[in-house]
Amino acid sequence: MSPAYDTREKYERWHIRICARCGRQAAKAANWSDGPICRTCFDKATRTHGSCPGCRSERLLPGRDASGMPVCRECAGITRDFSCDRCRVEGPLLAGRLCPRCTLTDRLSALLDDGTGRVHPPLAPLFDRMLTMQRTKSGLAWLTRAQPRALLQDLASGRLALTHEAFQQLPSWRTAAYLRDILMECGVLPAVDRQLLLFERWLTGHLAAVADPEHTRVLHRFATWHQLRKLRAKAGKGPLGNSPAYAARQQLIQAGSFLTWLTGRGALPEHCRQPDLDAWHSENHATRRPATTFLSWCMKTGRMPALTIPVRSTGNPAPMGQHHRLAALRRLVTDETLPLRSRVAGSLILLYAQPVSRIVRLTTDDILHDGDHTLLRLGEPPTPVPEPLAGLLRAYLEDRPNMTTAANPASRWLFPGRRAGQPMDPGSIRDLLQEIGVPAQSGRTAAIRQLVLQMPPPVVAQGLGYHHTSTTRIAAEAGSPWSGYAPGDHSR
Repeated sequence: MSPAYDTREKYERWHIRICARCGRQAAKAANWSDGPICRTCFDKATRTHGSCPGCRSERLLPGRDASGMPVCRECAGITRDFSCDRCRVEGPLLAGRLCPRCTLTDRLSALLDDGTGRVHPPLAPLFDRMLTMQRTKSGLAWLTRAQPRALLQDLASGRLALTHEAFQQLPSWRTAAYLRDILMECGVLPAVDRQLLLFERWLTGHLAAVADPEHTRVLHRFATWHQLRKLRAKAGKGPLGNSPAYAARQQLIQAGSFLTWLTGRGALPEHCRQPDLDAWHSENHATRRPATTFLSWCMKTGRMPALTIPVRSTGNPAPMGQHHRLAALRRLVTDETLPLRSRVAGSLILLYAQPVSRIVRLTTDDILHDGDHTLLRLGEPPTPVPEPLAGLLRAYLEDRPNMTTAANPASRWLFPGRRAGQPMDPGSIRDLLQEIGVPAQSGRTAAIRQLVLQMPPPVVAQGLGYHHTSTTRIAAEAGSPWSGYAPGDHSR
């Protein structure tokens, strides 16, 4: 039998056709008036709603007319009924001819049943939150996983208490943290900073793995009286980002490494001498820098003699050239092929010298509209946003990502993250900018240096949310003629 015959037989067996809409060779999902339709185009068609140009009705538009415009199934001559058997809403149908929302309702009702045939009352806000999500497909996909289903069933039956302490003990910590975030957003659990909770969970496991009991005792005191105290104070002023918790973990890891290293030299912290400290830093200074906080704490609390901690100066990377910065900014505001989120984030860095860690903390309330003018609250007073960046911001506000699931349906973050109530991770923003060739750190350095050359450093600090000491130092390094400008109100 010839290879050509084998191929033809295979295509016929699997109903392989040329899709009338996308032109790809794929398995046929339907054969409508405009020809065979592949599965991808079929799924897209069953999610297309609008006003039918034929009958002027607002409904599902799966078909195509002679000009290729979407039309309703009657106008297209499609006999298949796309109405849900329960709610009669037109759209994609799942098992039992139910729409995704009705299917999600049934699955949630079964998982959150407290044994009386109804949703466990304390979990009713979670039930309502998930049913109002725009992308019900994401909710259904989440519920197909074994861990979320088990957690929801345990909560509904009472096997798992609705407390932060109970969630901290769960082995599947990623799933538990995601669900706990949603429960806090719904008001089912009291609001506690997510990063603080994750650090406390990590701390328990880390200390349990330390072999030396004396090391465990010292590290526990350092974590309790220094790290947790500072993290809780910061969390009381506003949501913690990833950076403070990450820094605290690195400090504790390097503190344990130092104690182990010192024990290997046959010394205790109270007997540590300057040659020991110099030797510790000389082996791998960059990696061991986080231990500086622990060493300072030990000296302050009398656990170590007062010694000199070696310091090696580190500088920011070389800034972008001014022509390179302006070319990158021009590309961001004009190139419509780039992702809108990346264009907005990159522009805030290259134009306003904003660090990524601050960009992810901006909210939609920081974008102000004064008549025909757009303002951005970075400092006081708010800073004007010129066109075309103002137009980019307005377009982005209308189509922010990560807003269609149960995690962030009403998020006020300018860059919402995938976790409930959380903004994007700064590292994710840096990765997105790296993909389009915008270096976040050197771009910000170039922007702030150029700004302090053009205007007094205190004015830059006030408008962009910097401390005037920082901008004055940068101005002096850049040779700014404004370096002697005094801060304060000069109108009086």
